[in-house]
Amino acid sequence: MSKLNGLNLLIILGFCCLAALPQVRSKNLNEFISDSDNVIVKTDANDEIYDFPSCQIYCHGPLLHTVQMAKLFQDSKTFVDMKLKFAPEKTMEDFEAMMESKNNNPSQDEIREFVNSHFGDKGTELDAWTPPDWIEHPTFLDLIRDPDLKQWGVDLNNIWKELGRKMKDDVHKNPEYYSIIPVPNPVIVPGGRFIEFYYWDSYWIIRGLLYSDMKDTARGMIENLMSIVKRIGFIPNGGRVYYGGRSQPPLLTAMVKSYVDFTKDDMFAINALETLEHEFEYFMNNHSVQAKGHNLAGYRDTTTGPRPESYREDVETSSGFLTPEAKENHYSELKAAAESGMDFSSRWFINEEGTNIGNLTQIMTRSIVPVELNAILYQNAKTIAEFHSKAGNIEKMTEYETKAKKILEAIQAVLWNEEVGCWLDYDLINNKPRNYFVSSNLSPLWTKAYNIADSKKISDSVLNYVEQNKLDTFPGGVPNTIYQTGEQWDFPNVWAPLQYIVVEGLDNLGTPEAKNLSKSWGHRWVKSNFEAYRETLAMFEKYDAEKFGGHGGGGEYGVQTGFGWSNGVIIEWLAKYGREISINGKDAAGENEN
Repeated sequence: MSKLNGLNLLIILGFCCLAALPQVRSKNLNEFISDSDNVIVKTDANDEIYDFPSCQIYCHGPLLHTVQMAKLFQDSKTFVDMKLKFAPEKTMEDFEAMMESKNNNPSQDEIREFVNSHFGDKGTELDAWTPPDWIEHPTFLDLIRDPDLKQWGVDLNNIWKELGRKMKDDVHKNPEYYSIIPVPNPVIVPGGRFIEFYYWDSYWIIRGLLYSDMKDTARGMIENLMSIVKRIGFIPNGGRVYYGGRSQPPLLTAMVKSYVDFTKDDMFAINALETLEHEFEYFMNNHSVQAKGHNLAGYRDTTTGPRPESYREDVETSSGFLTPEAKENHYSELKAAAESGMDFSSRWFINEEGTNIGNLTQIMTRSIVPVELNAILYQNAKTIAEFHSKAGNIEKMTEYETKAKKILEAIQAVLWNEEVGCWLDYDLINNKPRNYFVSSNLSPLWTKAYNIADSKKISDSVLNYVEQNKLDTFPGGVPNTIYQTGEQWDFPNVWAPLQYIVVEGLDNLGTPEAKNLSKSWGHRWVKSNFEAYRETLAMFEKYDAEKFGGHGGGGEYGVQTGFGWSNGVIIEWLAKYGREISINGKDAAGENEN
């Protein structure tokens, strides 16, 4: 098997990124947005790549390399989020003149002077924005019994105002001066260094908004994402042109499903169908891998070179590779892991012995079939079939039911491991399951990517898997892995989205034993997050499995607060468990306070 492991990758013509979107809020989500201002490059895969003028500054090229390697900023993301003072062409002309005058060897101070004269501060493209549908007392607060938790719910609801952002008019008028991707509606950002939308973050943010009675803001964010699918066929990792070569776990269909479940607006789902089908087919066609005779999906990236937002870090990590080809392969593996959202983790390591022991030089993301991506694609096909049923289109409903069935058969044949009693990622290099705990191993429970008639058997197997891995022994929640490497998606870090997937998945199983464990873990997560908030008055991007109330660390950047998906999960679970949990004393179920 080749290093690409059968991925049907796009043929890349240089570095290409996303084009600007016009400042409109479409009432008809199937209305196509004009491409008249964009350069479209056709590839052999019949996909369109949008060449955005600012990509020559922010995505690739000598200016990006020179500035990022000069170590002007502690965080490489700082530079690529800064606004241009002049047009990209003028900036490049001035850069080339500066380099020529310095014999292509400018000092750090000379590079800093160039940046200061040609770039403004980061984040200037966005204004603080208070959502007009924000209300002081959303209905979920009435579902909370404990007064301390109720006040916490009030505080979390207030955070939506702190995370609201609206793009300045100049972004739409002069998009070539920015790395941000213009979208028609304001957004709720994750927080901290993440000052633009992120794809899979938005799912839990949107659910939190819906529980906070902010349906218009949630719909606006979904419309933003759908407008981008209409433009390029998929949603990038985040809202910057330098993310244009990769996506993230495709949760747009689940976002629409969440919105429709809350609003009962079936026409929203029906009008969204063309866009949702487009994204689904994009993933099935362009992320395809073959394993044991079945078609499944894997993560990948379509650009060359280091990640612009982590340029220096990637160059340093690649220093041990001796050839340009080996370095390029390494960059592709890093960016594929970034597409997964789990950047980085031992989950993606394959060493010469075929195990997960190693470091970033052993990263082989493209050679691993991930459980959650295929579980999500199964759910997408089922949901698209459901929406076609709402539209009365039986033929299309049957088509997507058939697609879902094929994905389910592949998940069962390749990813379910009878001996272990759980789903496992699959190693395409060594043609074997990866028997290492990752919380995403349980994701088919969340998307119901299993035979419902086998729920009792699966429940017994999964609960035994939980016991074997001692997952119920951690006071701060279920860690993403049980291997400590210093990478942020490894032990001891716990992440709200994966905690949500595990807890809701166990609840979906429906057996008394699985539902009891789900409730216990849900209560524990709420209490531990509350303890961290009580001590710091902050919500964190990630938490610490080993410490009740502890926040996480490790990885490429410092601890981030805010935080969109953490807020969304807690708000939903305050609504779900609020009548049962008590901080002081016992829960309604009689469970002692942690």
